[in-house]
Amino acid sequence: MFRHTKKAVAGLFAAAAVMFAAVPAMAAVDPETAYVFNTFSFLFNGALVMWMAAGFAMLESGLVRSKNTATICLKNIALYSIAGIMFYLVGYSLMYTDVSGYIGSFALFYNPSDAELTLLGAEEATSEMVDAVVGGRYSVASDWFFQMVFVATAASIVSGTLAERIKLWPFLIFVIVLTAIIYPIQGSWTWGGGWLAKMGFSDFAGSTIVHSVGGWAAVTGALILGARKGKYGPDGRVNPMPGANLPLATLGTFILWLGWFGFNGGSQLALGSALDATAMAIVFTNTNLAAAGGVVAAMLMTQIMYKKVDLTMALNGALAGLVSITAGPDLTNHFMSIIIGGIGGILVVIAIPLLDKLKIDDVVGAISVHLVAGIWGTLAVGIFGAGMLGVQIIGIVSIAAFVIITSSIVWLVLKYTMGIRVSEEDEDIGLDMVELGLEAYPEFGRGSQRS
Repeated sequence: MFRHTKKAVAGLFAAAAVMFAAVPAMAAVDPETAYVFNTFSFLFNGALVMWMAAGFAMLESGLVRSKNTATICLKNIALYSIAGIMFYLVGYSLMYTDVSGYIGSFALFYNPSDAELTLLGAEEATSEMVDAVVGGRYSVASDWFFQMVFVATAASIVSGTLAERIKLWPFLIFVIVLTAIIYPIQGSWTWGGGWLAKMGFSDFAGSTIVHSVGGWAAVTGALILGARKGKYGPDGRVNPMPGANLPLATLGTFILWLGWFGFNGGSQLALGSALDATAMAIVFTNTNLAAAGGVVAAMLMTQIMYKKVDLTMALNGALAGLVSITAGPDLTNHFMSIIIGGIGGILVVIAIPLLDKLKIDDVVGAISVHLVAGIWGTLAVGIFGAGMLGVQIIGIVSIAAFVIITSSIVWLVLKYTMGIRVSEEDEDIGLDMVELGLEAYPEFGRGSQRS
């Protein structure tokens, strides 16, 4: 597992340096203690990333119209559940087990190691049993959990873009294919030690591998699905369809911001040495600064372009800053994080109206945030970081081509078999009543969204 190897080697060198120093600054951490800290890091940071699922649900709930609120909530809890099951059944093995260069193993299920099972089943643990488990550096289950919550993030991106007009079950079938096949295969190319990793492609926590993948899947879906009824007039006019609850969208953004510390910080993939702890602290700092830079830049851009500040643009600016820094949050120059995040915030303000001109209906701005900023963040590693710009471009283009082709095939198959779009009448009524037979706010009915 390439994603883990370089961190493990660095940790071993750091431990050796401490052990053999004439006057060590601190005592070396014993292997079992390092195992405990590494496992804890995976579990704690994975839980933070899981909390991002709540952030996506709240953000999307706030940015859709009230008649679609319950449906978007259902989609978010459903996609997280499906992602977990599919990554357990086949996804993890495809991404990390016996990667040949382009694909991993099709082995079903992912279970604890033999050493862990032996230790768990023993009436009395021996030192040999403990050593066998500790030699793995972290619990197998903790690694699976941390990797799983990433694939759920990619699926959440698609949910927001296609909201308000896509049928529930075709969408969830697409999520099955995305989380079981599409995401793991391209992820194996880098994090599984595949061909992009061998070229030197660098994506620390997934600006491209997670966010752009979700963005490409979303944009292909949006093109094939079409825009919401009445979104674009025959004269090219864009008709605003404001979200129902901006405080909820703001809460979702703050939840995502918090979860991102686990997303990026946990991608250090170790906490068993002073080196790893220091590196994780740097990642946390850069993540926060980039988000802040994205907010400020988006606010300034909207003031310049529209003569007033737009809250939704500021929220997307924060997310764009976070996505932008995700490929290279290990920069030791903190100021560059502000610049990278700020450019991400500027790009999202430019991209959202540009997509409208192209009549690509993205309900929550996910394509602009995750795809555009994801591309920028990956390029930034080659510009400001240690990555090679040419290799970064190859990684972006190859992953884009793979996801576009595979996603398009799945969307088109679904479209011409079971259909992917609700009728105009159902869209007017709202998916809450059509798909679920209920309303998120029954005391208000359809309210101001009646038209």
